Amino acid sequence: MERILTTEQIRLADEYTIKTLGVPEEILVERAGKCVADEIKKRFFGGRVLVCIGKGNNGADGQVVARELSKTHGFSVATINVANGILKLFDKKYDIIVDCIFGTGLNREVDGKFKKAIDLINSSGAFVVSCDIPSGLNGDNGKVMGVAVKANLTIAIQELKLGHFLNDGPDYSGEIVAKDIGLSIWGDNYVKRLNNASVSSFFSKRNKNVHKGNFGKTCILGGSENYTGSVILSTNALCALKMGVGYVNLVVPKSLFNAYVGKVPEALLGHFDDSEQTLVDINAIDKLLKYGCIAIGMGMGVNERVYQTIKYLLSNYEGKLLIDADGLNSLSKFGVNILKNKKCEVVLTPHIAEFSRLTGKSVQEILDDPITYAIEFANEYDVIVLLKNAVSVITDGVEVYLNTTGTPSMAKAGSGDVLSGITAGLLARSTESLLAVACASYIFGKAGENATLKQNEYTVIASDIVNSLPTVINTLF
Repeated sequence: MERILTTEQIRLADEYTIKTLGVPEEILVERAGKCVADEIKKRFFGGRVLVCIGKGNNGADGQVVARELSKTHGFSVATINVANGILKLFDKKYDIIVDCIFGTGLNREVDGKFKKAIDLINSSGAFVVSCDIPSGLNGDNGKVMGVAVKANLTIAIQELKLGHFLNDGPDYSGEIVAKDIGLSIWGDNYVKRLNNASVSSFFSKRNKNVHKGNFGKTCILGGSENYTGSVILSTNALCALKMGVGYVNLVVPKSLFNAYVGKVPEALLGHFDDSEQTLVDINAIDKLLKYGCIAIGMGMGVNERVYQTIKYLLSNYEGKLLIDADGLNSLSKFGVNILKNKKCEVVLTPHIAEFSRLTGKSVQEILDDPITYAIEFANEYDVIVLLKNAVSVITDGVEVYLNTTGTPSMAKAGSGDVLSGITAGLLARSTESLLAVACASYIFGKAGENATLKQNEYTVIASDIVNSLPTVINTLF
């Protein structure tokens, strides 16, 4: 598991290391510069290098990088102080450009000579290495501050930063490598990122003397006359089964029951009354209260029936309730405050637009600070939020995970339903709900990456992600 820090957290760590532990700032600068130079030397045997330096410690790091590379056979090194605005050195061709212009503390739009230098870096055709974070990226939300360096490689000093992963961060940071320079990091209130080792605990070797009842039961409740969604709901059920849950019950509208027969023969198939006379089919819903997890909302439409069914579950169910898709939109339309009166654990899985409707905040506001808004909502309603985006935020209001797995190929209809099924399966057989949701997001993204490797970013569809799940799980053993 890896730490991801805010700019304030890294500033405090830097300050504590220097003022309290007595490590001279010059030593930290020396270590940072050497880390960047060493990483370059690991990847290249030599070449023409331009080191672009700015003010402050980032510029000082750059001076060390230039010195260390100059001492190494094969490297021809030039430096340019961008703050002086003399950019004639860009007239030459370079194999490698090292960006040490701005650090993580940048809080204004990039303009003037700095903007011109960054434009020249981006159009140079050189392999670009950024020190700590690409210059021009906001260190906390990853948004481009007017213009930003587009790096091939970013050497994160000491720790990964939020700006590497949120919004524009992934597109501008390239490959990211964190290098320890001896800063003292304390506490546990930092954002975390899972890795294979963290997720593998959900897939430990099973005893032989077991039966299906040992591995949990989950229910997928969804569908409507207007949204038959047989493929969507079948995908949900199939993904839950592939997560190792013992039972999956697919519960669909009575009017559509025959359309689902045989879709997932490994799952139980039930139905609820969807006639106009029935607002909530209590008899059908009560039979589901024994399940460890119920996922609701997929393909149900936005209506009073969905809302009242969720309300009934909140009042009577004591397991884990995952609300997705039209379940979320029904909450937004008819009132989200019912989440405050519940017996069950609740997991919400909105994408940015759905979260905007739930919170009343604009999409832009949420993108500017997704972690804060997710934490606030999770705390106010005592729920787990999986805020889906290119990089997803998972929080219970206290702990926060970022999931950085996945590819653009997954930005397709049906992908969210794969994630819901994976999440429902892991929730049903876990006592650590927040970690289960984070693991689900990680596995989902890894499966998308695997499917993309086999195909490309254009042709992957939801069923390809499902088919990649076994390969991903095999990497966890």
